[in-house]
Amino acid sequence: MTDMTLTVNGREHVVTVEDRTLLVHLLRDQLRLTGAHVGCDTSQCGACTVHVDGKAVKSCTMLAVQAQGCEILTIEGLAQGRELHPMQAAFHEHHGLQCGFCTPGMIMMALDIARRHPSPDAATVRAELEGNLCRCTGYHNIVKAVVAGAQRMGEPA
Repeated sequence: MTDMTLTVNGREHVVTVEDRTLLVHLLRDQLRLTGAHVGCDTSQCGACTVHVDGKAVKSCTMLAVQAQGCEILTIEGLAQGRELHPMQAAFHEHHGLQCGFCTPGMIMMALDIARRHPSPDAATVRAELEGNLCRCTGYHNIVKAVVAGAQRMGEPA
């Protein structure tokens, strides 16, 4: 067992984990942040995507102990009260979700895309989303949502 400290959604947590615990299980089981979904356990689907120190990471591929001292951002940390983050609002407005299982991971990946490509076109978004799977939507509205969300994020507040 390892004692560790990490910051999740702006709040510091001191936790004890088994050395083999995956970050996704720490988030879901100990911290009760269930937005990161376990879809495949093999890093194929992206449903578990979170940000670690500002970069998108599939949390089913990272040991929790590797997050010692890191800043973690999950889907639960995006909205400000009842006001959705611009990317969340874009997914809502452009119907970029259907069943919702992949949506948290898609949104977290979309934020990473917008950080690296402030004005992405549809082809860039499709290429960048290659590691995130959706079994419902056909991706057309997800791509529209990512493009619109990135545009909104680049607008002055």
